[in-house]
Amino acid sequence: MDNTRVYRMSFASVYPLYIQKAERKGRTKEEVDTVIFWLTGYDAKTLQQQIDRKSDFETFFAEAPELNPNVSKITGMICGYRIEEIEDELMRKVRYMDKLIDELAKGRAMEKILRK
Repeated sequence: MDNTRVYRMSFASVYPLYIQKAERKGRTKEEVDTVIFWLTGYDAKTLQQQIDRKSDFETFFAEAPELNPNVSKITGMICGYRIEEIEDELMRKVRYMDKLIDELAKGRAMEKILRK
């Protein structure tokens, strides 16, 4: 499968969609940010820099300060694929993000989303 299209998508164009998805289910932008911070190691300032630069997903994850050491605990199905079986490392990171946002939108407790 050619994942180039996904990798070249601007994170800035997808970020508002993450927020909309969460807000439709009664969650907040702050909770979306918390999930992103946990996954990537970004903080409010560095996340905003990525958005302002319109970084694509490849750059967004390449420049992430530190992927959370507990990402291996993110398992299950997303977009028809079992996350733990996705071989392409970058696509797996993108799907981690999708899975966390889905869990947030489904009302899962933050402590469970953040694998505490």
